Amino acid sequence: MASCARKIKPVLHFLPVKPKNLVAQRFEQTRRAHRSELAEDYVEAILELIEEQGEARTTNLALRIGVAHPTVAKALRRLQKEGLVKLSPYRPVTLTREGRRLAHDCRKRHRVVVEFLVALGLKPEGAELEAEGIEHHVGATTLRLMAKFSQKSGITTKGFDGRDAVRS
Repeated sequence: MASCARKIKPVLHFLPVKPKNLVAQRFEQTRRAHRSELAEDYVEAILELIEEQGEARTTNLALRIGVAHPTVAKALRRLQKEGLVKLSPYRPVTLTREGRRLAHDCRKRHRVVVEFLVALGLKPEGAELEAEGIEHHVGATTLRLMAKFSQKSGITTKGFDGRDAVRS
């Protein structure tokens, strides 16, 4: 029995091994995207509420995002520290210039991903849902290629070339 075990090579021995620095880079990129994901979702939702309702109140933001009021309050305090929103007691939330810029950039990235997914054949409703998870993890080169593909497929928004959807 012992001799049989010596003849079998461990399966892990045959798996390709990537240099640690490439693996670490991949995970670091994902961690960075997760850190900015919350801020991006909030500023985008705030901008939508301002455009639709004329203001963004904490209660409406909680309903829009689907979380509890205290969760929104905590997130808004963090966004205020990051210089993305202005908060005043009993007043609507407002976006700073940087917050507004980020919200517009997020919206553009979202459009690129949605249009790409539609160009691949997804229905627009499904593409909207899928894009919400993808948009935060796509790099500049990938976004450009997605926009180019969508444009060639005739799906993109008129006059949009993807360059202004790229994260700086």
